[in-house]
Amino acid sequence: MQSGQHWEQVYTTRDATSVSWFQEHARQSMALIRRSKLGSGDAIIDVGGGASTLVDDLLDAGYSNVTILDLSAAALAASRGRLGERARQVTWQVGDVTQLGLPRHAYALWHDRAVFHFLTTVDEREAYVRAVLRAVRPGGHVIVATFAENGPEKCSGLPVVRYSPERLHAEFGAPFTLLGQTRESHHTPAGAVQKFIYCWCRRESHSGDTPGGGPHSMAASVGSAADLREAARGRSCRWAACP
Repeated sequence: MQSGQHWEQVYTTRDATSVSWFQEHARQSMALIRRSKLGSGDAIIDVGGGASTLVDDLLDAGYSNVTILDLSAAALAASRGRLGERARQVTWQVGDVTQLGLPRHAYALWHDRAVFHFLTTVDEREAYVRAVLRAVRPGGHVIVATFAENGPEKCSGLPVVRYSPERLHAEFGAPFTLLGQTRESHHTPAGAVQKFIYCWCRRESHSGDTPGGGPHSMAASVGSAADLREAARGRSCRWAACP
């Protein structure tokens, strides 16, 4: 996982509305969240939410238990400034999702648009999935969006891994039932088009699920660590530019 210093520099030197991943409204994410049929008080965490406007859309829709997690304090400050007094309704947390000890089974829905594809090593991805298993309650929902197979191969100067829906779901494995998948052509503020995929899963209840790894961690669900590394070598991770 990249140091928060990179993202601090991004958000202290650029306007949050000018970065390539900016969306005026997170329409695709909101559509999937609504399909999850949460109660207004169910806990939602947006991983990498930073300066995203998803939090605005969630509050507008009546969701009242929202946590935004990001590596960058400056990104979170941008959202708090945009929301004004409404920022008090949100829990803000700075940290690395692959290292942070999130509370066990605390969230009904986990959302991530464009964090997972920055995890370029198997160890990072295993740590991420362990975090999801720990933090999302059994029966809860997980929405993860990454660059698609034909999406950019770099973003903000950093390498990414691109996914098909099948490969993305395979990273999470047996404890997660795929409920739906969709694609999005995101138009950046500069006028480029970026291809995204979204996977929407349910976190199942399995005996042996344990926080921080166990029989149903990603390594056990998809294969051994050696199998995962072999699969990773076969995945597309070539380089190109994403402003």
